[in-house]
Amino acid sequence: MRRNRISRRKFVSTATLAALGSSAFGLNLYDRNNYIKSEKDIVSIVRVKDGNISRAVEEAIDLLGGIRTVTRGKNRIMLKPNLVTSSTDCTTKVIVVGTLARLMKDAGKEVIIGEGSAAAANFNVINNEVFRTKKRDILDGMQQNVFDILGYSEMAKSLNIPLVNLHSGDIVEVPLKNGFAAKSVKIHKSLTDIDLLCSVPMMKTHTLATVTLAMKNLIGLYPGTEYYSVRSWLHDRAAEAGSPGIAYEVLDINNAVKTGLSVIDASTAMEGDGPSGGSLVDMGLIIAATSPLAADMAGASLMGFESAEIPSILLAHKTGMLPVSLDDIEIRGLSIDKCKRKFVRPNIYKWTDASFSFGAREL
Repeated sequence: MRRNRISRRKFVSTATLAALGSSAFGLNLYDRNNYIKSEKDIVSIVRVKDGNISRAVEEAIDLLGGIRTVTRGKNRIMLKPNLVTSSTDCTTKVIVVGTLARLMKDAGKEVIIGEGSAAAANFNVINNEVFRTKKRDILDGMQQNVFDILGYSEMAKSLNIPLVNLHSGDIVEVPLKNGFAAKSVKIHKSLTDIDLLCSVPMMKTHTLATVTLAMKNLIGLYPGTEYYSVRSWLHDRAAEAGSPGIAYEVLDINNAVKTGLSVIDASTAMEGDGPSGGSLVDMGLIIAATSPLAADMAGASLMGFESAEIPSILLAHKTGMLPVSLDDIEIRGLSIDKCKRKFVRPNIYKWTDASFSFGAREL
């Protein structure tokens, strides 16, 4: 397998908790002896059958070669879901992350789950207005509330897995080589102690990023105590630097951490004005990939977008990151053409648009 740390050349319905521990779901459908290694990045696309999301996750991982193959040499792993707020309509399903966590633990890995949510009612959302804040008491209370409401606290307890609030705590500074928006980023120390960060987003459109998939999901790694909730300070600085969409800050954070395996929850997706105000789409898919850029290219195509329409993908390609085209990716399982759906496009805003007041005022 190729290196997981990204360089300038390579970018690299809650179900019952009982389902997470069912031995019946631990069977592999694919003979490992027939697994053929590939020099290309690999993306697997699996249909959710009979509502069994956990089984679809396992099948998608098996198509990549199995959990031991995709985590070989990686002993301490963080799973990063997209928990932008406390609504199940716009967040990664707990069964997806719980299944991945169980698979990794069964393979002898040390697993943690980390997130820094953007907003939640009664914390930094008041009377439907989203405020920016760096106040630790608000951010910590918000994160615990999101974990609790979405079932992550219960799931983590059942699997004996720590939940990490990435907004606060031990924050360290990581230098960036050829950073786009900054020369360094501040992140939670736990992110420097892991061997692999696995991005687990929900498939959605986005009014600032066009789509939010594996790469954009990592915006949640920027601690709110440093960059404000909704990462307003960060977006301000990136916009001043000329970032297309929010691509600069997306690529910078992806370059700061050890990425690789990415799993997109497309069991239910969102089109239109996501990441939280769009309409739900029953895609019924789980997508797994050996790199976040490959995941995003395949995911965007499944949503009916060209890679050149997505600022973060376009910027990655302009700077020489691989893969460059879908021809450079080995697709396993279902083909993109069999699953593609043309999503309703979001209304695209610039962070500096006067009409876009998201997080404009401070608490």
